Amino acid sequence: MVQSIWEELLKIIEQEVGSHVVHTWLKAVSLKSWDGTAKIALLQVPNQFVQSWVQSHYQVLLETHLSRLFNVSCVKLKFVTSIEEDHKLVLSSDKMIVPAIVTSNMESLSPPSLSIDPTQGKRRCQINRMYLFDTFVVGPSNQLAYAAAQAVTQKPGKIYNPLFIYGGSGLGKTHLLHAIGNEVKLRNKKLEVLYQTTDRFVSEFIGAIRFDKVHQFKVRYRDVDLLLIDDVQFISNKEQTQEAFFHIFNMLYEAQKQIVFSSDTDPGGINGLAERLRSRFEWGLVTDIGLPTLETKTAILQKKVALGNYHLDEEVIAYIASRPVFNIRELEGSLIRVMAYASLANQSVSVEMAKRSLARTRTTGSQNVDFRDILRGVHKHSGISMAGLRSAKRTKDVVLARHIAMYLMKKLTNRSLEQIGAFFGGKDHTTVLHAISKIEHNKKNDKDIEILLSTIEDELLR
Repeated sequence: MVQSIWEELLKIIEQEVGSHVVHTWLKAVSLKSWDGTAKIALLQVPNQFVQSWVQSHYQVLLETHLSRLFNVSCVKLKFVTSIEEDHKLVLSSDKMIVPAIVTSNMESLSPPSLSIDPTQGKRRCQINRMYLFDTFVVGPSNQLAYAAAQAVTQKPGKIYNPLFIYGGSGLGKTHLLHAIGNEVKLRNKKLEVLYQTTDRFVSEFIGAIRFDKVHQFKVRYRDVDLLLIDDVQFISNKEQTQEAFFHIFNMLYEAQKQIVFSSDTDPGGINGLAERLRSRFEWGLVTDIGLPTLETKTAILQKKVALGNYHLDEEVIAYIASRPVFNIRELEGSLIRVMAYASLANQSVSVEMAKRSLARTRTTGSQNVDFRDILRGVHKHSGISMAGLRSAKRTKDVVLARHIAMYLMKKLTNRSLEQIGAFFGGKDHTTVLHAISKIEHNKKNDKDIEILLSTIEDELLR
């Protein structure tokens, strides 16, 4: 049963952050046991290298989703390497308690709704201590966002309130939000800091409605001194949630409490957002994070090499930095892939070896292609306007073209199903997944569809 939980978790994470994370890292990890009393999940990893990477990059993500899957408030992770497994006792089997909600219907767990009273218990800060200002590499594409983030930690609620940071996936928005939280807590431990993904905010609000405790849900935010909201674009087209959020925003703003948002687009680009919320998002400072320059990519790699205590020549770093990438996450993935390849092959790292290891990965998804580029490409070949593709029209031609756009967005970018759905007016991730499945089926059975997809893709990646 524990294995079923882990497989379900991998499906959720693949939808949220992409298959490359699952296949590169999490496929090598296994859930060995679950202690329902202590709320500890024991994960087995092949070596310390993988453990360090998973802990520093995905621990919060794993804890969040495992908490939902096991229907508890806070899962703690414990790691053991394959070597340690032979010498240490693992959690005894009599402690492997799986809640009934997990065994009754596994399909309902993607993603599960909050099933505990959201107004009870101590709020969890969930700030990732690995994300600091010192580990954030500053360049021309993120300099203003970095400076603004530092400024709000010096005078929370007094300057740049709210601070709205937007940009593509994997460019450092979440890093800055956590860095702000860490710095504020360092300066004043008494201040109440709350980091929330919009997805979690929405889930808690739904739970509050279920328990008829919407008022308590709003009240619990009163003592927050710093509210960090990640991926606020997912609030689009959720009218009741926007209403609750509007009152929370006003309450904190009037009390001069600091609010920081991240989004994949500027406030004006969030579809299905109430105008009064849009205007409030723009009250403070709106700043973006763009694609890193070659110099910035080199500096990022150098810092990662130093932090990881790797041994790489400057020529290798220069080669990795010169490759086209869509975001910093993919850049880090390239470095880690090179190091993993060298470790598994028991070879020293050279430029030639780096080329061989990275040649194994497709460059699709690493190009500078965004949603609007794809929309323009589909418009060119379908004749349907970009507005029509994003509209609610359900004619056969429009639906097919829209499905093609969704398929290409998932294939050519590192965006999640939720982000693609939000771009199309707040559609549910299952709708996007259905569209992708339809196109994959059509591609196998319709030569014209296959040629059309290939043509648009080739034009986008030139």
